[in-house]
Amino acid sequence: MHMAKSKTVFVCNECGNESAKWLGKCPACNSWNSFFEQKVVDSKNSNLKRNDLKSSLPQKLSSYEAKETIRTATGFAELDNVLGGGLVKGSLVLLGGEPGIGKSTLILQICDKVKGEGKVLYVSGEESAEQIKMRADRLNIKNEDILFLGETDIDLVNQAIIEMNPKLVIIDSIQTMYSEDLSAAAGSVSQVREITSQVMRVCKSKAITTIIIGHVTKEGNIAGPRVLEHMVDTVLYLEGERYFSYRILRGVKNRFGSTNEIGMFEMKEEGMCEITNPSEVLISEREDNPSGSCIVSSMEGTRPILVELQALTSQTIFGYPKRTANGIDFNRLALLIAVLEKKAGVMLGSQDVYLNVVGGLRINEPSIDLGIVMATISSFKNDPIPKDMVIIGEVGLTGEVRRINVIEKRLKEAERLGFKKCIIPESNKKDLKENYKLDIIGVRNVNEAIKKVLG
Repeated sequence: MHMAKSKTVFVCNECGNESAKWLGKCPACNSWNSFFEQKVVDSKNSNLKRNDLKSSLPQKLSSYEAKETIRTATGFAELDNVLGGGLVKGSLVLLGGEPGIGKSTLILQICDKVKGEGKVLYVSGEESAEQIKMRADRLNIKNEDILFLGETDIDLVNQAIIEMNPKLVIIDSIQTMYSEDLSAAAGSVSQVREITSQVMRVCKSKAITTIIIGHVTKEGNIAGPRVLEHMVDTVLYLEGERYFSYRILRGVKNRFGSTNEIGMFEMKEEGMCEITNPSEVLISEREDNPSGSCIVSSMEGTRPILVELQALTSQTIFGYPKRTANGIDFNRLALLIAVLEKKAGVMLGSQDVYLNVVGGLRINEPSIDLGIVMATISSFKNDPIPKDMVIIGEVGLTGEVRRINVIEKRLKEAERLGFKKCIIPESNKKDLKENYKLDIIGVRNVNEAIKKVLG
């Protein structure tokens, strides 16, 4: 017997205007293509009865007790670090990333590492049990408690979750699931929204930890409505160039921890291997001492990472200089070149300038400004920067070198990796309490830095 279809209504995503049928343009706010289908909740069947009203009265915040969050270690120290100490019981985690970046591989490895913690339900709407088994064999997965369900109907998935009551649920991916209550196609805005709220309801009520895999659009956002990111507790993105083996796991939202932390992995034949020492890996191939190469220190959350920057300047042919930035903001490079020309008299108007962050990383932190400036001048003058030197500092528009935060951690990391000299802002040098084995040189402006670095 087929269940009767529940009543649906079309709602404008922008202004909330309702319509009985789909419209291309909203008559209220004039936005195009903003209507999506939504289930109508029958007020008679609403859970809120008159006797429940007493419990929904406002209470003093001080009368509540803050409970300790129960966490499960994932077996990956890097992932635990990004999550804030492990998977929180009953939390909803959304993992996004481009196709082929390694989302399913990482998740399958987590399923194996939580061995002995209880049942794991792996729901896949994309791959068959045979395909998952082939991957599991390649990754050498031994956990006997992984149960597979190849299903796309969310009602059947929820039923399986309630009957099994697992410790961990994986849904791969949210865009392949559909609800029969909605006539929209699987993966559409209304389906993704409805399914996420259903999964959330079941898993929160049973305190089951859930990881949802989401596809990413061309712009790099998780496909479907932004509301998906608001509903879940944690949003993680797995990034990396397809042709590089390094992957970076970045927390974009986290209700149970910081969103500044990153985890680094390397994609190998046997799966994702965590890189506990990113600095060593990122500067390991630097043997000779070419001009235009410079080591800088960037903070990723609480962790300092030493990265190699490479700059190349070459004579412009067509009279219009080209600027290319790979791994840093293009506008930042243009701004720093302008500072160099005005304040240091280094004329780059007839030069193409290319800048690259080695290893496919993206850095948005201003503390690498001085490194960008020095690498560019080093290439322009064909004068190498000393190999054992780290350069740290933010550059202002008047050419001054401004102070940066967490200087002690950066210096300790440089010391640990065997560097001998460090160029830092003068204002930071004054505040240093500890003694370091490094030769620490303070600079006030770009011209001073050029003299100290390139003599």
